[in-house]
This record gives sequence, structure tokens and C-alpha cells, in this order.
Amino acid sequence: MKLPRVLAFSGSARRGSLNKQLVRVAAQAVRDAGAEVTLIDLDEFPMPVYHGDLEERDGLPEHCRRLKRLFMEHDAFLLASPENNASVSSLMKNTLDWVSRQDGSQSGLAPYHGKVALLLSASPGGLGGLRGLVHLRQILQTLDVLVLSEQFALARAHEAFEADGALKEARHRETVAKLAERLVTVSRKMLNP
Repeated sequence: MKLPRVLAFSGSARRGSLNKQLVRVAAQAVRDAGAEVTLIDLDEFPMPVYHGDLEERDGLPEHCRRLKRLFMEHDAFLLASPENNASVSSLMKNTLDWVSRQDGSQSGLAPYHGKVALLLSASPGGLGGLRGLVHLRQILQTLDVLVLSEQFALARAHEAFEADGALKEARHRETVAKLAERLVTVSRKMLNP
């Protein structure tokens, strides 16, 4: 039976990002649930804001090509995205937009087709970034990704982590573990019908 390969990243570039902390915790939970995980930092894949004239003149940025390869090599996505103005972060949107661009004869949907995604968010606010996940879900579904109905929004996230990066509350750890198991189960079923 083939093990699912999961690509995990946060939609924030900040070094101290709460969403980077959350995706690290969730990535370990996904590993513990039986999948291979590649955890990346979008700060290592800098790209200009998507612009059609830039694309026409220069083609896809090299970092975009690297990301597209990673997307293609994985079966599922583990995404933690901050909420910016009640929507998805600009970094997450720009990344998804660039990766969705056609590359030669390859469809722009190829990096997304048949993939499964688990959505997470973390915020100091009371809703935990929940409003941004609505838009992220819509974008990914448009790109032909099966987005799990279950998701996790960590409220008051600035108080939620131990010094070593672990989640303080047992109920949060349990929720992340259950969601990780769900992502692995669904991904495995899609890989091994």
C-alpha cells in the first residue's frame, strides 16, 4: 500500500508566524498518522505578485517551477493560512495563482487535480482565522482539490503554544491528531482505491 505524500506549508512568511507554528505541529501529527510529509516555508520561494505581462514576458518564475514540481510530487496538502481582512492571505493567494498557471502543455490544474487538502488557521483573535478559510476552501475547490469538510481554527493562538512549539491544551492536540488521521485516511483511499 502506497503511503500518501503530504505537502505542508503556511500562508505566512513571518518568522514568528502563528500559522507556521500550527503547521509544524500538524505536520508531525500527519507523520504520526502514517504519511510522508514535506514541510516547506514559502519565504524560500519568493515570487512577484502575479502579473500577466510578467508571465508573458518572462514565463514562470523559477521558484514557481520548483513549487509546481513539489505540488505534483505530493498527494495532499496541509495548509495553515492566516486571515487577512476576513480573507485568505495575499501570500497564499499569490502562491496558488502562480502554481495554477499553465506551463507548456501541462494544464494549470495538474498540480491540484485529485489532491486532498486539510485547512488550518491560527490567529490571536476569537475566531482563529476562520473567515479566511472560507475563501481558501473556495479557491482550492475551484482548482479541483478535494477539501476536507473538517478544519481547525486556533483562536487566541498567541497564548496556545508551549515554548517548545507544542500546543498547550489537550483538546487542541486531540483535534489536530484526529484531523491528521482523517487527511491520511482519505489520501490513502484515493491512492489505493
